[in-house]
Amino acid sequence: MTDSAKKVELLSPAGNLEKLKIAIDYGADAVYGGVSHFSLRIRSGKEFTMESFKEGIDYAHERGRKVYVTVNGFPFNSQLGLLEKHIEAMVALNPDALIVASPGVVRLARQIAPHMPLHLSTQANVMNVLDAQVYWDMGVRRIIAAREISLKDLSAIKKALPELEIEVFVHGSMCFAYSGRCLISALQSGRVPNRGSCANDCRFPYTLYAENPETGTLFKLEEDPGVGTYIMNAKDMNLASHLDEILGSGVIDSIKIEGRTKAAYYAAITAKAYRQAIDDFYAGDYMPQRYQEELQSLQNRGYTDAYLISRPFERNDTQNLEATMLQGTHQVVGWVMEDGLHYECKFTTRPHDKLEIVAPAYATIVPIDNEKGRIYEEEGRYYLELASILTQEGKVLDAVHSGYLVPICLPSALPANSFLRIPARPDMGTVATHDEKMGCPASQ
Repeated sequence: MTDSAKKVELLSPAGNLEKLKIAIDYGADAVYGGVSHFSLRIRSGKEFTMESFKEGIDYAHERGRKVYVTVNGFPFNSQLGLLEKHIEAMVALNPDALIVASPGVVRLARQIAPHMPLHLSTQANVMNVLDAQVYWDMGVRRIIAAREISLKDLSAIKKALPELEIEVFVHGSMCFAYSGRCLISALQSGRVPNRGSCANDCRFPYTLYAENPETGTLFKLEEDPGVGTYIMNAKDMNLASHLDEILGSGVIDSIKIEGRTKAAYYAAITAKAYRQAIDDFYAGDYMPQRYQEELQSLQNRGYTDAYLISRPFERNDTQNLEATMLQGTHQVVGWVMEDGLHYECKFTTRPHDKLEIVAPAYATIVPIDNEKGRIYEEEGRYYLELASILTQEGKVLDAVHSGYLVPICLPSALPANSFLRIPARPDMGTVATHDEKMGCPASQ
């Protein structure tokens, strides 16, 4: 087996402190996030304060993990003074690298903190050896490759610059525009995608019209039933079935998951699936179906393996024309709180429902059967069945529903940040949660 120190890094999104901890608990080697203003996830950045972000960095470092700070927005002249102060404040928190997007910010960061490693955002669109060399000479030590680049082109960059680290996206939302360089949201709602406030206009349904400019006649273009009008809705990237090629190439240093604005369950499952895939690859036990089963439990827009392995002109299945979001195979019904003795309800639960337990990486679950319920193993998975719905306050309920905030008692302790889930039914719907709708994807 390859030395664990040489394993490709698993990099997960950290939209807030809870998601940061969950991503690390489920197996991420590093996480990325930021504190508002100069990140291309302004809305997720608002979920972090300076204090909570520092707590997250400490949490990661105590467990031997890393935190990369996103400072990858494009500042106006009027913001340059604020940007300088922001970089100074971020560096003072002792992160492991800064993610920046423009040459000017690269130089500014080098002036402020010459000791701090710099990672170049995908927004910089490095696609060849010439550009990679320029940024390397400026002090960048890692490039985050555009989603449109091929593994072959990355191999050429690595051959020319063997010390330059290369990071690639392997999972998450895809953008209709080239590497997130989109103006649709700015045109329609005044929210500028490349300044962190994308309204996700490409996810909306559209009605098409044809106009004759000579007569002023406007015709509505009718479509066949079932064809759909989601003409710009890109499917989600999913490269779990190609990790053997990616890791086996020897040119990739970090694989990255998109999704700082997505739900905590997404952070957990993506980290869990890709952690297992990486470990299995190095152990000689790589089985794509194993990881896809977990990833299919997430809400998604349909999956595509995008362009890293196949060239763009060879693809015709990267758009979902029928719906903005599809229901995953499972529905989350509960989240185990930090004390491990209670869970927070996320969906309707009744006594004797069979709830699958999804636990953090390397966690131990102990079977038990008592008056409160039972925890048991079945075909390699663990399940929970409650004898009764007992609240922390001692109240017994016939059922508990989403939005009920009083913690529910567990029969015995479970690993903190575990999730409870059930198979999804058609009547549970296909619409994304608020978290999953927000944020332009291609700009980490």
